[in-house]
Amino acid sequence: MSIHMHMRAVADSEIRDDHTWLAAFMWEAWENHPDEYAAGIADSIDKVWGSVNDLYAAADVLDADADGFWELPIYGGRPVAHSADAAPSNPPLGVLDPPGVSQAAGFLARVSFDELWNVAGAKLVWAGWDEVHVRQEFLDYHRGLQGFYGRAAAAGHAVVRVVWA
Repeated sequence: MSIHMHMRAVADSEIRDDHTWLAAFMWEAWENHPDEYAAGIADSIDKVWGSVNDLYAAADVLDADADGFWELPIYGGRPVAHSADAAPSNPPLGVLDPPGVSQAAGFLARVSFDELWNVAGAKLVWAGWDEVHVRQEFLDYHRGLQGFYGRAAAAGHAVVRVVWA
């Protein structure tokens, strides 16, 4: 089974605080993900977004001034509630507003991947997996998120997140 956290940068003024509308918007974005990814307005993490969040949580150990900004790239923002009559299969959605996107971008720009990995990496290498391969996978996610949030912040955009299963 494939499961992804899909992120899409979008102008805050274009977002409707309506789960049904946002789910349809994000589904269309997912259908166009290769083009949107190439344009730098979308990113996704396959299955391990919680572990990427765990990597960023190491910032609390490294920097007393982290102020929780490490929480923003993966789980930051506000959830978008389902309507009372929504189907239980509707995906979870969240929105990180432009100031939060800027804070996430700032955190990602200044945090050292190597230092995070030194603190958290041992917990992220699953039994039987090659540490070099796992480290590279997390480094790739980190670099992708740095670029994605940096572009979104520069454009003054919000970020909408959805989990597709």
